[in-house]
Amino acid sequence: MMLVSIENIPGKEIEALGVVKGTIVQTKNFGRDFMAGLKTLVGGEIKGYTEMLNEARQIATKRMVDEAESLGADAVVGIHYGSSAVMQGAAEIIAYGTAVKFVK
Repeated sequence: MMLVSIENIPGKEIEALGVVKGTIVQTKNFGRDFMAGLKTLVGGEIKGYTEMLNEARQIATKRMVDEAESLGADAVVGIHYGSSAVMQGAAEIIAYGTAVKFVK
């Protein structure tokens, strides 16, 4: 499955199949939250959160790809990621784009 953030694939004629998305709501765990609180005192990257968000993006991307595959897509174009706070201590990550099929 080809995944691109641009709206077309150079050299390919494509047919749009529809919007596909993948979402996950990820929560912080106590250990990461406690360590993040300490890290705010000295500054710097909060690696536990970086890892958590990277994992969440991977899961959201896989779910988007699974939806595209169910439509018979060859690629997803115009991929975007978003996030929002759902509640205290939980964030939603969404991956979305347009599933396309290559035209022969």
